[in-house]
Amino acid sequence: MEYYKEMGQRIKFRRKEMRMKQAELAERIDISNNHMSSIENGRQKPSLDMFIRICQNLNVTPDYLLLGVMHACNIPQDIMDKLRLCSQEDVELVREFVELLVKRSMVGRQEDNSLLF
Repeated sequence: MEYYKEMGQRIKFRRKEMRMKQAELAERIDISNNHMSSIENGRQKPSLDMFIRICQNLNVTPDYLLLGVMHACNIPQDIMDKLRLCSQEDVELVREFVELLVKRSMVGRQEDNSLLF
């Protein structure tokens, strides 16, 4: 059960990082706020479908929520090699830039979704 608590903490951390309220995430994945709270506190485990929707809405890999790490599977090797040559300060700058790209992408998705309704 400890794994579910850790996963719930990562869900909560990422949700807050994205400045998303618990109720908003619950609504997006079509569950009650109480159920979302139970998942974040490790009292309940999400179904596979629900887990996938959480990953999609939080824009994280399943590896991150399950294990706390994000593998670089989809990053071209040359980019990884070049990042290893950068200083820690430069890597942080890249991280901030990527976060800006993610936020920009999320705004685009939200605009696309609003066109559907």
